[in-house]
Amino acid sequence: MKSGDHSTTIDVAGPSNSSTKGKSTTVLVAAPKATGMKKGMAIADFVLRLGAIIAALSAAATMGTSDESLPFFTQFFQFEASYDDMPTFQFFLIAMALVSGYLVLSLPFSIVTIVRPHASGIKLFLVIMDTVALTLATSAAAAAAAIVYLAHNGNASSNWLAICNQFTDFCQNVSGAVVAAFVSVVVFICLILLSALFLRKH
Repeated sequence: MKSGDHSTTIDVAGPSNSSTKGKSTTVLVAAPKATGMKKGMAIADFVLRLGAIIAALSAAATMGTSDESLPFFTQFFQFEASYDDMPTFQFFLIAMALVSGYLVLSLPFSIVTIVRPHASGIKLFLVIMDTVALTLATSAAAAAAAIVYLAHNGNASSNWLAICNQFTDFCQNVSGAVVAAFVSVVVFICLILLSALFLRKH
């Protein structure tokens, strides 16, 4: 009998007739401890994905509802700030919507890894797709964060005026959307590290 991290090798003697005499059958039995650890990591993966969905959807929804209008002289002549006035914020909304959609579609695969803890192929697929989603979310959040910084502080060199003194609600909404996006980025990093540990234990 040989004990390893993930399986136990057992030599079982065959029938005692002349044709099989002296032979043995090797049976591999999965170690319960390793299986339980993988199942625990798979459950943690599912919970993290739920958290990432909430963060990504919050980012997309908050950005999509960030319009604000200021009356000037009459109600027919107004200043308005909207996410669709800026291509960066449009990209942010589309990117976070795509990330949210991917996370929802990834839930069934995550459930499969709970039921079948040794399904390394599915886990490898999720690692690849998580990395793509992480890249998309990071680029969107970083680009939007630069615009939010300019909205709060402006830039005298390029004559970019700070608008957050006037459009306070708009700035609060887009700032919250960026924070939620970065939360999803952190969760994605945790997911990838957890998946790497899962595959290493395989």
